[in-house]
Amino acid sequence: MAWSLRLHGVGNASAVELGSAMATIERDGRPWLTIDCGGEGLTACMDEYGEAPRALFITHTHLDHVAGFERLFVESYFNEARRGRVRVYVPARLVHLLHQRVGDYPNPLAEGGANFWDAFQVIPVGDAFWHDGVRLEVFPTRHHWPDTAFGLRLHGSLVWTGDTRPIPEVLARFADAGELVAHDCALHGNPSHSGIEDLEREYPRALLERCLLYHYASAAEGEVLAARGYRVGRPGERVALRDTTAMRAG
Repeated sequence: MAWSLRLHGVGNASAVELGSAMATIERDGRPWLTIDCGGEGLTACMDEYGEAPRALFITHTHLDHVAGFERLFVESYFNEARRGRVRVYVPARLVHLLHQRVGDYPNPLAEGGANFWDAFQVIPVGDAFWHDGVRLEVFPTRHHWPDTAFGLRLHGSLVWTGDTRPIPEVLARFADAGELVAHDCALHGNPSHSGIEDLEREYPRALLERCLLYHYASAAEGEVLAARGYRVGRPGERVALRDTTAMRAG
């Protein structure tokens, strides 16, 4: 069974040309679990696969990561085969924030008769959850405010940090099985995001060598990071992953 990661967008909220940070874990070349639902990212995702995601994990609710939900509602609600079947895994602490951001609008259809979440199967999750018979892990990150952002681990295969400052103590636990670590990183950090000097200060070289950097500010900035010897994610890139060692059902 072959696993890969498709990067739909790798930019920060201002880097429209790079697309909103969003990716899909693929199994045997087919979409398996999409991470986040930004506007430009959803467009790239649908262009890639010819359909909207059928399962998503949400890292946090800043709009560059959830602004695609209104379009996804339309794509799902008016498709009888999809309505109520699009799985949305949401860390439990984010459920009310996600509803405030994208679901709490009177009459999502002008004609009435529909609730926003009728289009989806919302699944609040804790430290771990099962998707398609595979167990994934969830961990807190440092972004903007405590308990508002979370990362995702597919054991032995992938760690997706989501937006975060450096989290060495967390990754010492959740990236200890040789995973590729897709990490928030720009040239310069700020109180909500990592800069490359932050990562160099906080992480051991062995971890940095496993990092795939994304959420940077421009194509030119990506080239600077690459010139410093780091692996930099590109929009539309497909990255091969190791086979997962996650627990499986059955």
